[in-house]
Order: sequence, then structure tokens, then C-alpha cells
Amino acid sequence: MQVGDISRICEIEQEAFTTPWSAGAFINELTSNHFARYMVMEVHGDIAGYGGMWLIMDEAHITNIAVSETYRGRKLGERLLREMQKTAGFLGAKRMTLEVRASNHIAQRLYNKMGFVYSGIRKGYYTDNNEDAIIMWAELPDINTSGPED
Repeated sequence: MQVGDISRICEIEQEAFTTPWSAGAFINELTSNHFARYMVMEVHGDIAGYGGMWLIMDEAHITNIAVSETYRGRKLGERLLREMQKTAGFLGAKRMTLEVRASNHIAQRLYNKMGFVYSGIRKGYYTDNNEDAIIMWAELPDINTSGPED
């Protein structure tokens, strides 16, 4: 992800989240947060989705992941998350974590499919409606022992 991508990223944020990040938040992540790694997924030159994570020591924390409404239902979220897991592993992460709204069962199914397991709850985590967050963790394969790419 580059600063020039932020306007499109903010469009996807608006589609995907009730409390979207601001352009300024993304600029800060890209220019000032040395723990942050962000990527975009393009389809025919259009940004279809994006994901972001913080890499701290041997852990990766997903901060955002979203696919544009136009491109949903094509397994792009799965591909994007898989790429984030591979990137995190390549950069030395052994585990990955995220928070997901308790009501977001579609995302929870994807995360379960991709190896994430329930770890706990953050009560009232989401400030827009005081909704709980489900904490999930996944062990990442050792990049030196994993098999060929699929």
C-alpha cells in the first residue's frame, strides 16, 4: 500500500466498517509506524481489498482487512488473509492475532477456516455500539519448513 492508494482504501473502509479509519490514520500507519505492514489486492488495476498488520517481535496483529463490496463473494478475502499470513511468517512472525465483532459471523468463519481459534473476549471493545470483540489467534507455519505454495 502506498499513500496514493488511501482514497480508494477509505472508500472500502466506508463500505466495510461502521467506524472506518480516517485517511490521516492510514497516512500515519504508512509513514510513521515502523511496526506496520499494509498491502493491497488489485483486480484488473482496481484496488479490490487491503489488509494491514503490526509486526512486533514474533507476533503479527491484524489491524484491518477488507474487500470492496464489488468484489465480495470471490474468495478474495481468503486470498488476502493467506498472503498476510505468508508475509508475516516471512518477516519472522510465529503467531497472528486479530479482533472481530461478535456479530460478524461471516468473518469469524473465514478466520476459523484460515486456522484462527477463539482465545477470549474484549468486552465493549467497539465504541460505536459497545459490542464485544472476539479475540482469535493462529499459529503460522515455519517458512523454512512449509510446503510449496498452493
